[in-house]
Amino acid sequence: MTSPPLPLLLSLPPSALGHIALIGIGATAILDLWLMALRRAGVPTQPMAWIGRWVGHMARGRFAHASIGQAPAVPGEAVLGWLVHYAVGIAFAALLVVIAGPGWLLAPSWEPAVGVGVATVLMPWFVMQPAMGAGIAASRTAAPFQNRLRSLANHLVFGVGLLVIALALQALR
Repeated sequence: MTSPPLPLLLSLPPSALGHIALIGIGATAILDLWLMALRRAGVPTQPMAWIGRWVGHMARGRFAHASIGQAPAVPGEAVLGWLVHYAVGIAFAALLVVIAGPGWLLAPSWEPAVGVGVATVLMPWFVMQPAMGAGIAASRTAAPFQNRLRSLANHLVFGVGLLVIALALQALR
């Protein structure tokens, strides 16, 4: 039987928590490099400001929008969007350690990293996209299937990033 997530994380030494944070930040940075490459190739990507706008409106009691791009701007939404983006990356890295166990930090393997990375696509499909007006799994967009595949690919890249950064940290020990 595994420990509940929060007590498990709190029982880890500070160095392990630091590694989790670095893994989440690094994997998110790898995702951002991927998104930058997509934008340069002419593939549309969601502005981080829209995440900040969505979260900023939550603080005002509004959780869903017909179109987040048409919602009123929120002061500091770009910075807020980037902060939330990286905080979520760290939280997903912590989820990986909860699922795979703390031993994964010492011996990272691809299956849990890629599995968690791919599973994180559930968050945009069933929470973010519906709340931002795109429908469940981008069903209300002009190209739902393409958008689903793009989201899945992005989260696969994040999962690979979790592994790459964990292996890099392991090599530095």
